[in-house]
Amino acid sequence: MMNTIPAQEIKRRGISALDEMLKKGPVHVIKSNRPRYVVMTEEDYARLAERPGLWDLLERPARATRSKKDIDAQLRAERDAWGAAR
Repeated sequence: MMNTIPAQEIKRRGISALDEMLKKGPVHVIKSNRPRYVVMTEEDYARLAERPGLWDLLERPARATRSKKDIDAQLRAERDAWGAAR
């Protein structure tokens, strides 16, 4: 079960609304009936920050910047490489 709290509850009670919940793990903040943010402890953040490559995933653009033609060419090259490796 996801550890969640409405944004309004944080606005009403302040950071103390999160303190107890963070003992159970990251807290998903719900805004406009959708999960919008995740709050975690400094220790959890430091552990994630140590993982190589993780932040690269977050820095990628939200939308693909490659064309269909480019993607097809890359896939074709990868398939050819698989066949050559056999």
